[in-house]
Amino acid sequence: MRLLKLVPDNTNLDFMRWRNVALVISLIVTISSIAFTAYRGLNLGVDFVGGQMIRTTFSQAVEVEQLRTRVDALQLGEASIQEFGGPKSYQIRLPKPAGGEAAANIAADRVRAMLTASYPGARIDAVETVSGKVSGELATDGAMALGLAMLGIAIYIWFRFEWQFGVGALVTLFHDVAMILGFFAFTRRQVDLNVVAALLTIVGYSLNDTVVIYDRIRENLRKYRRMAMIPMINLSLNETLSRTMVTSLSVLIALAVLLLLGPEVILNLTIAIFLGIFIGTYSSIYISSPILIWLGLKPDSFLRTDAEGAGEVQPA
Repeated sequence: MRLLKLVPDNTNLDFMRWRNVALVISLIVTISSIAFTAYRGLNLGVDFVGGQMIRTTFSQAVEVEQLRTRVDALQLGEASIQEFGGPKSYQIRLPKPAGGEAAANIAADRVRAMLTASYPGARIDAVETVSGKVSGELATDGAMALGLAMLGIAIYIWFRFEWQFGVGALVTLFHDVAMILGFFAFTRRQVDLNVVAALLTIVGYSLNDTVVIYDRIRENLRKYRRMAMIPMINLSLNETLSRTMVTSLSVLIALAVLLLLGPEVILNLTIAIFLGIFIGTYSSIYISSPILIWLGLKPDSFLRTDAEGAGEVQPA
C-alpha cells in the first residue's frame, strides 16, 4: 500500500515569483489592522478592564433591547450585553462598582434577582468579578509576556543564524499578531486572557515553522554556494513544503472540530489559534523567507573555512 503524499517529491513551485504581490497585500492588511485596532480599540474582557461578567441562559429567546432596558433600570452603570453561543444565552458586562467586593456581590445579586423575576426559568451560568487593580496587572503582564516572547525569539534566532534571520522572524511575528488583533478589533469579539494565551501559542507555532525553513535555507547556502538567492529560497521552501502542509493541516483539522463542536468558553481561543495557524503558514513562506532577500543576505554568507563540500554540485 502506497503512502498518501500531500506534496509530490518533485514539486518545484516558484514561490518567490509572487513575493512582491504578497508584500503589498501583507503591508495593506497589516497597516489596516494596526490602524483599525488603534482607532476602534479592542473589546477587552473583564480580565483587563475590571468589572463583572454575568452569563445567563434563558428558557426561550429574548429581545436584547428589552433585556438591556431592564438591566439599565438597576442603575449599575452602562451595561454591555452580547449573545453568547445562541439566541438564548447572553453575556452581561457591568463596570466595576465603587464599593469594592461587597458592592460587587450586591450588584450581582440584584442582576440575578431581576433575571429570575423577569424571565422565569432563566439560569445563571457564571458570575466573574475582577477588581481594577488586578485587571490592570493582568493587562500589563499579558502585554509584557507577548513582547518579551517576541523579542527573545528574535535574539535567539539572531545568535542561532544571522541578524537577517532574527529581523525576519521578528517582522513575521509582528505581522501575525497584528493581523489577529485587527480581526478581533473588526469583529468586536472579546479579548481576554484566553486570547493572550492563543497569541503566545501562535508566536511559538510561527517560530517553529520559520526556524525549519530558515535552517534549510542555511544548509542550502552552505551546500550550493553559487546558486542565486531566489532559486535557493525556492528550493528550500519546496523541500520543507511537505512538512509545512502536513503540520498545518493536522492542526487546522483539529481546530475546525473544536470550532464546530467545542465549548463556547474557549471559542475565542480556538478562533485565534485557527486564524493564527493559517496566517503563520502564509507568513513563513511569503514574509520570513523573502525578507532575507530584502535585507541583503548573500549566497556567500555561510561560506565554510575548510575545504569540506568543495566538490558538491548544484541540483538540476
